[in-house]
Amino acid sequence: MPPATTPDSAQARLAAEAVAFVRQFHHERPGPVDPEQRIREVLAEIDRTGSYRHTPEELAFGARVAWRNSARCIGRLYWRSLVVRDLRHVDSPDEIAEHCFEHLRTAGNGGRIRPVISVFAPDLPGRPAPRVLNQQLVRYAGHRQPDGGLLGDPAGAQLAEQARALGWKGRDGRFDVLPLLVRSGPWARPQWYELPDDAVAEVRLSHPEHGWFAALGLRWYTVPAISDMALEIGGVHYPTAPFNGWYMGTEIGARNLADADRYDMLAVVAERLGLDTSSERTLWRDRALVELNVAVLHSFQEAGVTMADHHTESERFLRHIAQERRLGRPTPADWSWIVPPVSGGLTPVYHRYYDPVDPELRPAFLPRPPW
Repeated sequence: MPPATTPDSAQARLAAEAVAFVRQFHHERPGPVDPEQRIREVLAEIDRTGSYRHTPEELAFGARVAWRNSARCIGRLYWRSLVVRDLRHVDSPDEIAEHCFEHLRTAGNGGRIRPVISVFAPDLPGRPAPRVLNQQLVRYAGHRQPDGGLLGDPAGAQLAEQARALGWKGRDGRFDVLPLLVRSGPWARPQWYELPDDAVAEVRLSHPEHGWFAALGLRWYTVPAISDMALEIGGVHYPTAPFNGWYMGTEIGARNLADADRYDMLAVVAERLGLDTSSERTLWRDRALVELNVAVLHSFQEAGVTMADHHTESERFLRHIAQERRLGRPTPADWSWIVPPVSGGLTPVYHRYYDPVDPELRPAFLPRPPW
């Protein structure tokens, strides 16, 4: 059985990761500051407190590079444009919730979606930081019905049950926005907060050729802000650091609305299209899937909301790889996430290999460690 991690070994690992990060920061951002002086400051702070505090410049750099290192993200070409909100001083659930709402307003930007990350307090030795319990800042609830069925998004069923146990009522709708749940510590009762209407922008879906599509009552929110991953920079963990880019159409049209364990809309769309669903050989699923994705792209464009299509985003990703290669940097990529779920073989990201995923690559967005 391997020995348990001791405070001394954890501190030594933190020191090594901090030194590596400071050297990377100064290598990519050369300037008049001596990196060795900064390293001495960091090591002295770790020796004194068990952790260290990033400068605002280090924090912004680390957050952007974490996006650059995200092997499952096809939209990394714009990693330098990430807006970094330094909220490390915020530690109360009420303030965290308010800043999360402001994150959505800032990112939504009237439809011109901006990539944004809001970095709250880090975990410190013996002092775990507060956490947002939602997978995304905006997500729809799943409501279990008396007959055993489920209304809404199955992916939001567990959090909806947790929120109801805390006193949330909900509206029992198909697109009922979940409240934000914030927990200040491992033994604290989570606090829940309704999302203000002005923080949640949604697009109602229609189709450019089929007028009946709008009557399906489908819609989706505009800002996909992930909130259940930790940002790790130089050995320091930020467990609450919600971040967003903008949607690629297939994320909504080929997964959220189409997957059998999500909204499962393919059979409904196929029926309205008059397709023969008696055999898989008619490719009714494929044809319904294309029309569902046409509706998503059309609706976001009509609403003036930023959205990428999978063909354009695939070409942009190859531009990103070429830029990184010129700078001598690898571009780790998870093929199963990079290749779009619609017409993957028609995109340039399909017929190629990628740099292997390095689980030790830092800075990074990681599964959040347990309390």
